[in-house]
Amino acid sequence: MMACKTRGTRREFLRGAAASGAALALHQAAPAAEPSPKVFRIGVISASIRGKPQKTNGHTWHFAHFFHPTVNFDAIKKYLDPANIAYFDKYRRRLEDHFDQIPFSDTRITHVYDADPESAARYAEAFPGVEVARSVDDLVKQVDAVWMGDASGQGEDHYDLVAPGLEKGLPTFCDKPIGGTVEGTRRILKLAQERQAPLMSSSLFRHEWGTEQALRMRDSGEYGSLQYIIASLGGGFSLPGWMIYSQHPIWTVVTIAGPGVEAVSAYARGNACHALLTYPDRMPAEVWYGRPDIAGQYCSTSVHFEKRTYEYTPAIEGNWSLGHHYEMFRMADTFRKMLRTRREPVPHREILEVTAIVHAGARSLEEKNRMVPLAEVLGKGD
Repeated sequence: MMACKTRGTRREFLRGAAASGAALALHQAAPAAEPSPKVFRIGVISASIRGKPQKTNGHTWHFAHFFHPTVNFDAIKKYLDPANIAYFDKYRRRLEDHFDQIPFSDTRITHVYDADPESAARYAEAFPGVEVARSVDDLVKQVDAVWMGDASGQGEDHYDLVAPGLEKGLPTFCDKPIGGTVEGTRRILKLAQERQAPLMSSSLFRHEWGTEQALRMRDSGEYGSLQYIIASLGGGFSLPGWMIYSQHPIWTVVTIAGPGVEAVSAYARGNACHALLTYPDRMPAEVWYGRPDIAGQYCSTSVHFEKRTYEYTPAIEGNWSLGHHYEMFRMADTFRKMLRTRREPVPHREILEVTAIVHAGARSLEEKNRMVPLAEVLGKGD
């Protein structure tokens, strides 16, 4: 029979533990050097509005500033209007409201392209160290990712602006309306898929504090099942405006209720437009563009659960500017996470469906509020 090994004495155990502790302390005092995180070089591209430049494009100046370490406030004061100067000064770079991440430590804007050289030069002046690229092809050779911003354009130039980067497999943000048309959007999505280039397109409304909270409430199950949504945008309705700005409340619906819209019926009168989005398997959702009672709030959303209705605007605790700052930060940070993981945060199906809903609504408006099936505008591609 084998003899059992005897256990050490308590003193020996304590002596060994002390030695181990000393070794651990030495390890903690002088940790092994870790490699520096990769700093992603971002190329910023500004879209045009029917060939006209967006000289201080808010979707490149405001939305992308998180990616760059420094801002030239003298240039900000020179080129922006008083409200946006105050906005940059009070929220964009103020340490109290930087969410412990702004500016991001692992990104830097290195190049900018604008078809208008003067606009590109202004941007490079406002963000020190940024170089003006002679062309999109020149830009994509020198960056790790592309951010294409468009404040108020209709997307007709988006494919030409993002295709060179997608061809190289670069992670790309393509602003709304992503392709202008259903076929244009499908073309961009197809190229991204073929080249395995991570692609993100999104409305800012998808990243509101309230939208995030609505998703938490939906997923918790605490408030019962989701019943329906009323997503509203202020301002005055026009059909050209619908093609651009209805994207925001439509994105809100698709983000919270999910894709799968079957048909759209839209009705406009005066400065207001109301659209009904029907699903085959759940309650419909409502979209307002030009809702007159929320003009001062910009947008408002009501999410109806069985046990509670949750209503929100972009404001956080009544502070609209802080809430707007937050949603911009969250959208930029979502793109930043895509750079690190190469995982797309928004499914292609949702991106294409938003474009299809916009165009189905436009067709309904032109045809006396006819209920337009989404399949009719999607065609044979989907």
